Amino acid sequence: MTVNDEKIGELRELVEKSKRIVFFGGAGVSTESGIPDFRSKDGLYNQKYDYPPEEILSHTFFMRKTEEFYKFYRDKLDSRKFEPNITHYRLAELEKEGRLSAVVTQNIDGLHQRAGSEKVYELHGSVLRNYCMKCRRSYKASDVFDCEGVPRCSCGGIIKPDVVLYEEPLDEKTVRGAVKAIREADLLIIGGTSLTVYPASSYITYFSGGKMVLVNKSKTQYDNIADLVIYKGLGEVFSNI
Repeated sequence: MTVNDEKIGELRELVEKSKRIVFFGGAGVSTESGIPDFRSKDGLYNQKYDYPPEEILSHTFFMRKTEEFYKFYRDKLDSRKFEPNITHYRLAELEKEGRLSAVVTQNIDGLHQRAGSEKVYELHGSVLRNYCMKCRRSYKASDVFDCEGVPRCSCGGIIKPDVVLYEEPLDEKTVRGAVKAIREADLLIIGGTSLTVYPASSYITYFSGGKMVLVNKSKTQYDNIADLVIYKGLGEVFSNI
């Protein structure tokens, strides 16, 4: 038995004893579904475009070069063709079992809900929700992804994805809910995130009860405050919980 096998066993025991688990996840949750991440060597930020992806995904770029924004957005951020993986499904099962109280995610793909999770705090929004910037009417993902050019509302306003772009603040209600869930958790599992995206990464510091477990393929700046650290892919870990 390897060290990581022993640690997965420890995590399994912690899960069995817990009643208020919160899972805090990042891009690594969905990479096993085939969705590329942003910051790895093969991620979106290391691919070549006419503009840097960080610039394209900014509020300023969206407002000034909306058509260029949508070319990138449709090409790279349509999550509808991807399916949830074992981690998404196991988290949904833990919620149904009454052990998991919430998922806090930095992802915008909506795969947690498709897997069956109900209490999900999407810190950076979702590509599945869209709204008119003028009249606030809601639109489906297909209204944005399955058209050409800049999508517009019947009132003439531009339809914007309900995702948090650079230079935009996080939704206060979502943040409050996420922080409350983390504060009240008896087990915080952090998975598939480098914990470098601020302010989202700072929310784990509100955790003060029970055990903190960190599951990631590489080291993070918060490893030293975790009670248990497992350097493995999430699929391998959650298939054994």
